[in-house]
Amino acid sequence: MTIDDSVRQQVESAVGHVFANPSLIKCALTHASFVSQRIESNERLELLGDSVLGLVVCDHLYARYPDADEGELTKIKSYLVSRLKCAEYANEAGVVSLVVLGKGFAGSAIPSSIAGSVFEALIAAVYLDGGMECARRFILRFVEPHVDLTERMGHQMNFKSVLQQVAQSMEEGTPNYLVIDQKGPDHAKAFEICVEVGRRRFASCWGLNKKSAEQAAALLALRELGYADGEEPNVRITWGIALANQLKASAAIAAQTTAGSDDPSTSVSAKVE
Repeated sequence: MTIDDSVRQQVESAVGHVFANPSLIKCALTHASFVSQRIESNERLELLGDSVLGLVVCDHLYARYPDADEGELTKIKSYLVSRLKCAEYANEAGVVSLVVLGKGFAGSAIPSSIAGSVFEALIAAVYLDGGMECARRFILRFVEPHVDLTERMGHQMNFKSVLQQVAQSMEEGTPNYLVIDQKGPDHAKAFEICVEVGRRRFASCWGLNKKSAEQAAALLALRELGYADGEEPNVRITWGIALANQLKASAAIAAQTTAGSDDPSTSVSAKVE
């Protein structure tokens, strides 16, 4: 099974490994829709890659967070190895456009499920060609930047409370949180949630549980409203500052209005005195 040199170079650059057996690259990039027999596709590699990914991420989290219990580690791991995140890693690696698909996908955007499966298949290809350490380096190259942020998702400030105060000040009632999607097993589900304030619906966010997803959605809404800036964990809530400025402006306008309505004779008398 041959592979174009430019494709091989692009994949090797993305994964950080030079293949002794480049046919593994071709197999990892080949979707079942393109071949006559499924065994020639990347499905077997995907299965193996999924297991290697889970092992590497679990091992990394176990060492990284020695005080975290099993439940916390499970939630973080489930999110980091989800098909949605694997699709994100594949896009970051720049390999999605290299997938070989059947004619039925012509002119269509590549589904995230296929992008995620390619990332897992490439993990297996690297593992089979270079061993576990090569696979670990490849995996952590893309997963590691997401680890801290994922762990912090369960330890945020209360953005929901701030958004509720904002909504009430706007006379829009209580924010309404809607579940858009959910992924993972029952004991470790990740949720996609958006928030509505009045008649306005804001963009959705994913979280390791409903609470963290709602917090993330509330923060996004605050950003869109102009009442929060900066990146976690250094988010700066500016709503209180904005409210104070509004109150000062209102007081200044009221003072000017009062001064402008004074009796001129009274004003002159006061000056003479």
